[in-house]
Amino acid sequence: MIRLENILTPGRSLVGVPGGSKKHVLEEIAGLVVHDLPGLVYQDILESLLGREKLGSTGFGNGIAIPHCRLAGCKTPLSAVLQLATPVDFDANDGQPVDLLFVLLVPQEATTEHLELLGQIAGMLDNVDVRERLRKAKNSQGLYEVVLAARNGH
Repeated sequence: MIRLENILTPGRSLVGVPGGSKKHVLEEIAGLVVHDLPGLVYQDILESLLGREKLGSTGFGNGIAIPHCRLAGCKTPLSAVLQLATPVDFDANDGQPVDLLFVLLVPQEATTEHLELLGQIAGMLDNVDVRERLRKAKNSQGLYEVVLAARNGH
């Protein structure tokens, strides 16, 4: 089974990302991950993320969103985590603006892996202490280390 901590890197763990709007945040995500997805282009990643949002918001509640999609041409799952400088409206079920985003991009055919990874993320974010530590992280390395610790039961 693929584990979240194996598809996330410190370079894709960002603190203080400008908010603005849901679309702007998704543009930031596409710009961040395009460098780590050989053969894929920014516009395809952005359109896949926007298309998934049109099906229903990935706002998870408690100030968290989990933008995710399956991507044709993506060879291996990839994750990113962003802490926003200012929360944005993400149409979450609880109506709260979002300041933490976990991103998940998986190959087109990776249905089971996709669901397992979403479950890992959701399970970790159910913990109030983990959410607080993610919000208090001061830099990319700190944010990444909170995820590692949370996934290892700390």
